[in-house]
Amino acid sequence: MHEGIKAIKRLSEKHNTEQMSSQKYRETVIARLREAVPFAAACCTVVDPYTLLSTGAVTEQGVENIHSKLFEHEYLQGDYNKYDELALARVPVATLSAATEGQLERSSRYREALQPAGFGDELRAALQSEGACWGYLTLFRSQDSAMFQEEERALVASVAPEIGAMLRSYTLQLGAVKRSAQEEEHGIMVLSEQLIPLTFNTVARKWLSRLREMEQLGDDTLPNPVRAVCSRALADRQSDSAAPSRAKISLRLAQGNFLTLQGSLLEGPSGLTQLAVSFMPAKSSDILPIIAEAYALSVRELQIVEHIAKGLSTKELAEVLHISRYTVQDHLKSIFAKTGVTSRRELIWTLFSQYNLD
Repeated sequence: MHEGIKAIKRLSEKHNTEQMSSQKYRETVIARLREAVPFAAACCTVVDPYTLLSTGAVTEQGVENIHSKLFEHEYLQGDYNKYDELALARVPVATLSAATEGQLERSSRYREALQPAGFGDELRAALQSEGACWGYLTLFRSQDSAMFQEEERALVASVAPEIGAMLRSYTLQLGAVKRSAQEEEHGIMVLSEQLIPLTFNTVARKWLSRLREMEQLGDDTLPNPVRAVCSRALADRQSDSAAPSRAKISLRLAQGNFLTLQGSLLEGPSGLTQLAVSFMPAKSSDILPIIAEAYALSVRELQIVEHIAKGLSTKELAEVLHISRYTVQDHLKSIFAKTGVTSRRELIWTLFSQYNLD
């Protein structure tokens, strides 16, 4: 095994989540991967496992300059190796060259984003752990470099689960904090259909600054979480589905608390389309699905946790969920084992007090 790959596997040890930030971990992963698989540039993104939208990215070597184009092709156009499809694929790591049979020009993403930026082949990985996707990894080759080979794809695939597990572990990091008065307020910003900021209130301005700081972006660059909810809102407009909009994410901040962003379309009588993005402290209903994914709780187990938080007894749980008391007890044993607790009281303290849930 290549030394760079061995180093990434060593980084997956549990104590490393306490020794380095998620940002630093992803930067280190990119550096170690480059020792094993040559590439010109890379991007490692953390995603909301519930909506698969970006909650922040580490980028390098000019990738940030084409991020708007990449988002456009990911959400608004059909193409090869789209991330929401890779996240559901049996093998969640793929190269553009293999998907297009060596004819990169078949991809509109290549023609309109990668090629003009000097990039050639692209390798993508959905970073999964415990049945959920926690991030995306993209490696870019320059146009004058050889395409990615199957051995290189397999090498990245061999370490992708470790990276996914580490990104998941950052979500499970504890560290309750008190929200400031500003964090209890709601921020709002309005953007054009081309995602050009038009106006925002003071709270939104502060959140934008915080998000840019987290991603190490300049003052004129739109944070990826904002871009993600806007792109999803635009994509939902094209869908005929009557399902609720998925243009919403909850992301964990460096201080330990969660922030929810939601994108909405604004359509005026003149046909002008704008987008509104709201910034608000995450509610329990926003965060619990993410925490449930992190602990690998089933849908039924999540329902039980939600009802326990309301104070329901075993008998009441059985009645509400139309199952026997014995089945409730079996589910509780499973929940306790997955979350590392031994009682209902400890469960509520872990999931609510330590994760700042209401």
